[in-house]
Amino acid sequence: MHKHYTVRFAKGALPLRTPTEGYFLDPELGQQKDILTEDDVYCSCLAKTLCHVPVPVTVGFYAPFGCRLHMMLDKITALMQQEAAQREAEELRRVQWQPRPVRGWGFPRLLWYLVFLQPVITELHLRRKNVKFLFIRFSAWQYAGTDKLWAGLVTTLCEGIRHHYGALPFSVYSVLGNKPAATPGFCQREWHCRRRVCLALLALLAALGLGVGLLYLSVGARAPGHGAAGGSLLRVFGGAATTLSGSGLLMAVYSVGKHLFVSQRKKIERLVSREKFGSQLGFMCEVKKEVELLTDFLCFLEIYQRRRLRVVLEVTGLDTCYPERVVGVLNAINTLLSDSHAPFIFILVVDPSILAACLESAGSMKGTADNGYLFLNRTVTLPFSVPIMGRRTKLQFLHDAVQSRDDLLYREMTRKLRPGGAGVGGGGRGGRGEGAQLLAVETQAAAERAQSRIDAEAARRIQEALFCLHDERDCLYEYVPDNVVSMRRIVNTVPITVRLLQQQDGDFAGPTPRQAVAWVVLANQWPCRLSWVLQCLEDRQQAGGAPEAGARLWNVFCDNSRELHSMTKALQNVLDLDGDPELFERFLGADFPFTVAEAQTLLRCTVNLDHSIRRRMGLIRAVSTLKPPSPPKSPAHDAPHNAGGANHAPGANHAPGAFRSGPGSGHVPVHAGEAHQPRDQGHGGKPRPMA
Repeated sequence: MHKHYTVRFAKGALPLRTPTEGYFLDPELGQQKDILTEDDVYCSCLAKTLCHVPVPVTVGFYAPFGCRLHMMLDKITALMQQEAAQREAEELRRVQWQPRPVRGWGFPRLLWYLVFLQPVITELHLRRKNVKFLFIRFSAWQYAGTDKLWAGLVTTLCEGIRHHYGALPFSVYSVLGNKPAATPGFCQREWHCRRRVCLALLALLAALGLGVGLLYLSVGARAPGHGAAGGSLLRVFGGAATTLSGSGLLMAVYSVGKHLFVSQRKKIERLVSREKFGSQLGFMCEVKKEVELLTDFLCFLEIYQRRRLRVVLEVTGLDTCYPERVVGVLNAINTLLSDSHAPFIFILVVDPSILAACLESAGSMKGTADNGYLFLNRTVTLPFSVPIMGRRTKLQFLHDAVQSRDDLLYREMTRKLRPGGAGVGGGGRGGRGEGAQLLAVETQAAAERAQSRIDAEAARRIQEALFCLHDERDCLYEYVPDNVVSMRRIVNTVPITVRLLQQQDGDFAGPTPRQAVAWVVLANQWPCRLSWVLQCLEDRQQAGGAPEAGARLWNVFCDNSRELHSMTKALQNVLDLDGDPELFERFLGADFPFTVAEAQTLLRCTVNLDHSIRRRMGLIRAVSTLKPPSPPKSPAHDAPHNAGGANHAPGANHAPGAFRSGPGSGHVPVHAGEAHQPRDQGHGGKPRPMA
């Protein structure tokens, strides 16, 4: 029996089977469903944790570039929404209280609560389990050109909340709202009447009514038979009361309108634009006040809606910005998290190695973040390193990438659905003209049929090659990287390679589709090592000592690996492009033992290998084989050599290298002796005469 793992979602529990099993049966529907991938399990666990984690919290979503980050974020968002819906249903069954709406007919009620009622944090509110998530995604790349990247983070947060709940409620709360108070004891009342506001409003309305009444009486006092002095007095008191009460009401309306049209985003942008104010110590304090006002507004909405609110801010693209910008964003996050009651969940999607390097290189962080990893650990309270892509997840991604190219057979299908060949035109002037026309039509039809067969065979081979990528019975998918970008690069390159092989070998007698896709993977994963092997083959062929056609590429690499090791310093950037060297050995040594002949055939169809790498290697090898020139002769050494030459047979003029290669020439460099020794040996060991 296989073990089953359970991942609970909003609609129930889904059994997750072991990787050895392909499908499971839903007991309720009786249908066959695809199992969940490893990424689904990781995302489900993180989503459940974020639904219960105390806020504020910063999640370090660590992964290198291109490792399916946005796809996993979308999954986490969907799973958190499902979990929230499930908890909402459970809370409704428990207390039978519907959440108050903030739109539609609930909007006037919300304004009434904002003006006349004071929220109170009670024990009942703290025990609530239902939660609503508000997701805001901030792409730092969009603000990378600004000097104050952190301001973009804060304004995006404020603008997202303002857009979700409307501008008017937040404007009313900014003017008339009150911070939620803690309950004095075990009181279960969540709302208290704001007596001061009610009394002030009643006083203003009473004063306004009194002023209007006095003005009306003053108008009546002007009638004949009434005293003029009494009418003037009533007019003065009525005008004063009306002016005072009306001005108070107009000031409140003006303040609300000002906050309605001048959002927090514009306020912060104005603060940032003031260079003098930006250099003062109270600059971040003003920003913090705006954030605290936003936090209090969210707390008010929690009590009003009878649910907990969590704002999830997903920060992406931070590892593509300048170091100083990165520091500013982290400081802004710390400012937002300084309030212990802030309902914020920050998901920091970064490559930790790049972010740590940015922190260490930032001039403003000298002495504070000399170790970028330690500084990052002080900011992140929930680290989540994206695991290596699992087997089933990789197969699913490869399958999706291949399915995106399902148009390969459309051309052949539409060609078959087209009506028959066009009819022959009107009769020619003679039998010869008509025969030539029929011959041309038949030739064109034959060419179309031949091309149709070629296209059909090419489409079949492309499908076969792409199927090898996501076939779990094949080992090829194990060499495909976890990077989604690399997966798509491989999938997009395979059709070109297969079609080029078809043009090269019309009878399809060359490499198989599996070999073609394996060669594409080899060039994508190990471009440096493959280029080195191909350059060594080219050099040996040019020297006239090419290896046999059946020789294996792995043996060629092993024979020249020492020379490649000596060039690691010159080829460091190129070597960094290669993947795991152990997998390279297993790839060429066991699973895909390409031969020299196959490599030469596939090389002409290789489009995903940068040929500049081979040219660079060829230049380095050519320079390393150059012989240094002989050292210049000094006059002090010419006399002894000439004297020594007098003891030999007369007329024998010897080359200087012949004497330096003797036993007494130990002071001469070895390469000089090596440069001249083969020429002397070619004359039977005798000194070579000078030209």
